[in-house]
Order: sequence, then structure tokens, then C-alpha cells
Amino acid sequence: MKAPRYLISFNASKLPSVYTDVLVVGSGIAGLRAAIEASKYGQALIITKGILSESNTFYAQGGIASHINNQHLVYSHINDTIKNGQGLNDPKMVRKIITNGIINIKEMIEWGIKFDRHGGKYHLAHEGGHQYPRILHAGGDHTGEEVVKSLINKINKIDNIAYKEQVFTIDILTDAHNTCCGVLAYQSGNNNFIIIQARKTIMATGGLGQLYRETTNPEVATGDGIAMAYRAGAVLQDMEFVQFHPTALYIAGAARALISEAVRGAGGILVDKHKKRFMTNYHPQAELAPRDVVSRSIINQMRLSNDTSVYLDVTHLGEKKIKKQFPGLYQLCKKFRIDITHDLIPVRPSAHYMLGGIRTKPDGSTNINNFFAAGECASCNFHGANRLGSNSLLESLVMGTVCGKTAGKKISNKPFGLLKIKHKTAYSETDSLDMEDIRNALKSLMTRAVGVEREEKLLTDSLSKIDFWESYVLNKEFREVPAWELQNMLILARLIAQSALKRTESRGTHYRTDFPSQNNKQWKKHIIVQG
Repeated sequence: MKAPRYLISFNASKLPSVYTDVLVVGSGIAGLRAAIEASKYGQALIITKGILSESNTFYAQGGIASHINNQHLVYSHINDTIKNGQGLNDPKMVRKIITNGIINIKEMIEWGIKFDRHGGKYHLAHEGGHQYPRILHAGGDHTGEEVVKSLINKINKIDNIAYKEQVFTIDILTDAHNTCCGVLAYQSGNNNFIIIQARKTIMATGGLGQLYRETTNPEVATGDGIAMAYRAGAVLQDMEFVQFHPTALYIAGAARALISEAVRGAGGILVDKHKKRFMTNYHPQAELAPRDVVSRSIINQMRLSNDTSVYLDVTHLGEKKIKKQFPGLYQLCKKFRIDITHDLIPVRPSAHYMLGGIRTKPDGSTNINNFFAAGECASCNFHGANRLGSNSLLESLVMGTVCGKTAGKKISNKPFGLLKIKHKTAYSETDSLDMEDIRNALKSLMTRAVGVEREEKLLTDSLSKIDFWESYVLNKEFREVPAWELQNMLILARLIAQSALKRTESRGTHYRTDFPSQNNKQWKKHIIVQG
């Protein structure tokens, strides 16, 4: 079914309005940094559907990839990123983000974030796909949390920045000239619909891991920003490239918490239920192979051993090192009576990061006037077909800064007028749909058919099911956040499955069992979709 332009009926001129120079939707590292930069030029407003600190950034354990200690190694970082992207990243964007990242990280240090040190220098961890240790971390495995706290502390000192929590953005508002005028939003706290008019709008809503049954992402990661951008006519690209983190904690009743790649970088090894190490059979770099390789290897080893997981063994690292470098992991596992200084940790791949999204230019702008995107919801040609570990916070930090600066510099003094945008749906009543049941069925389908491994029949069947669900979910007008999230999830699930079916090769995170080889002649290019 064709996605509707707007999810609900509204008349912008009849709704209460809020006005700002730059609107930032989302409160991860990209959104927070964008607001800080934009505030140098005008008033910035951050809106987020949860609380300000609830984002994928907050849960990032690994760190930020950067050669802050040895800048002469920057070119090795560039080369590793390009190699890992398997032909689909832009070398110019790779150089720009990696070199600018050092400047932005030093700026954050000046603002108060304390990255871990060892022997007077910043301690750099080693992760898969990296030639050298280059991962900055803070608080052991609490990097994301420390980054968010640091940025929020900075924001609270800037008069030109305001924020609103518990505000769900339903749709981007555009006029007849393909210009973004702001957003239609819903305030969960008081059940009010509002219009937020903005001279410039920056989308920084993060990823879509909640489309999958197994994910390291928080509950807010339902891909809303990408879906609403698509409905507004934004160009999307690379929707088939969903990265799975190889090692998420797999315990019944526990959230699929990410276990940082830094654990393997520190010497952790993967074993099966017979305590047999297996990654040496799959790749020369063993546990430090690229993430897509490790994920597929784990899936195959689970089949061979007839088990629901494999196991991460860190017992040989010693209790002192484990508790110092991975205090969060130690405490998390302890809740489930697993003492990682003596016991194996059950793990399996989980949906982790969206490589595709809203297509942006080097300055963060899109094909919609006055509309920008940064972070995981955007696709700026940095990662390519496979993300290098800890490059995500780096990209979000740099591109958030770039978007804030670009949007801020283009602020006009033109007064706000009365928006005359309105929309009337012809949707049926919502009846008594069990939204949670549809959501769970979709998550299971995506995990089974559009997960680590894909093939034509499963993809075709999945599209048939998604089309059926869309036929009676997208044609209804809802008045609650979980229903809007489900509508967004269905739209994105279809785009991911369609792109995965179209790409008849294997490249990076996209692996087709029926087309296991890479086909540069036909597929060394992006798949573009537009609403």
C-alpha cells in the first residue's frame, strides 16, 4: 500500500503553534551537538519523544574512534573505514568526518568530558576491522552515557537552547514549494497536538532497531524520522544495509544489551556450547573480523552446535582487568547470576545500527528545502555498506556540528506567518486492532526473513505479509503514539525488504544466501527510494 502523506487529519492554522529558528528532532549526540552549534546563530529548540537522555547514544558502550593521541595514524583510520565500506562510501566524506572528528572531540574535552587515560595518554581500545587501537572511551564501558551527560550539561548553560520532552513528532510539514516549514507534533503529557514552525529543521531521530525482535536499541528506536521524511518526499538510500551487532546478551527475560566489541578487542573469545573456539575457522582476524563476518559466523555456529546462542569467554582476562574495563557488563550479568570472571556469557547477533536513511549532502542538507538530517537516521556516504566499530558516534558528532552550523548560518529574519497547511484523511475507523500483536509479528518476520541472512523467497513472502498488514493499518487514523510508531515501522520494513530483494548480491551487512558473491559490475551503487 502507498504510504499516506500525513498520518492524521489536521488544520495547521487551527492548532497552537510554537516558533523557533532551528528545530532539532531527537536528542542523541547528533541532535544535541546540532543544537549547540545552531544556538550560535539563533534560537534552537530540541524536541524528543522520550526524555532528553533517552537515545541510542546513551547506550553506546564502545566509544568514539579517533587517533587523538597519534594524529599521524589518521590515514590508517581513513583506509580502514573505506575498506570496511566495501565500495559504497565517499572517500571525501570519510576524510572530512575523521579529520574534523579530532577537532570536535577536543572541543568536547574542553567542555568537561573525561575520557579514560592510561600512562598520561588517552587509553585507546581495539575493535574489529581497525588496524590499530583507536577507540576513546569514558567510564570503562559507559562512553555513551558520559557523552550525553556532557552535552546536556553544555546545553543547560546556553540561553539560546530550549527543549521539550515527551513530544512525538508525527509528520514534517512542507508547502507547495517543497520547503519544510516545521513539524506536526503530539505532546504526550497533556494530549495536545501542536505545530512547531521552524526556519530550519534538523532530523536526528536515530535508528530503527525496534523493527527486529532481537535488538540492542532502546524502545524509542522505531525509525520515525526516516519514515516521516519518506512520506514528505525525502530521498532515502541504502535501506537494505542494517548492521547486526554480533554480541548481544542473550538471556531469557533480559533486554538484548549490547556487549561492546571492546570486550573482544581486550582479548575476549567466542566459543560454542562445547567451549570450542570457532572464529579462527572463519576469518584470519578471528574475533576482530568485521562485524558482518562475525555475525554470520555466529549464526552458522549456532546451527552446527544446535544451540540458541554462542558464548563470550573473558575469564582468562583476570578479575581486576574485567572489573576495571567493563564495570557495566560485570554488573549487568551479575543481575542474572552470571559472574563473568568465572562464567561464560551467552550472546547472539541483534539488530544494532541502520546504515541507510535520509540521503544528505556534505553539509547535511536534503532534497527538501530547509530540511537537514544527521546521525543514524541520515545517510551521508560515510559508512558505506558496513560500519566500522565506534565510527557511529564520530559521524554523529561531526555531522551534528555540520548541520547545526549550516542551518544556523542560513537563518533568515523573515517573520513567521500563519501556516495554511491542512490535511483530511479518508481513513476508516481504528476498530479493535491489537497493535501489540501486529508489532510483535512484524518484529519476528523481520528477524526471520530480513535479518543477518536473506534470500529471495523469504523476502518475497515477507513483502506479501507486510503489504497485508499495511492494508488495514495504514488506512486508519490513530490518536496514540504506539500506533503511529507501528505505521512508521511497517513503512520502513517494506522499504528494507524491497531494497534487500532488489540487491542481488552480498555486500557488507547485506548477505544473500542465494547470491553470496559481491557483484561490482552491477551493484557498486546505492539503491535510492523516494516517497
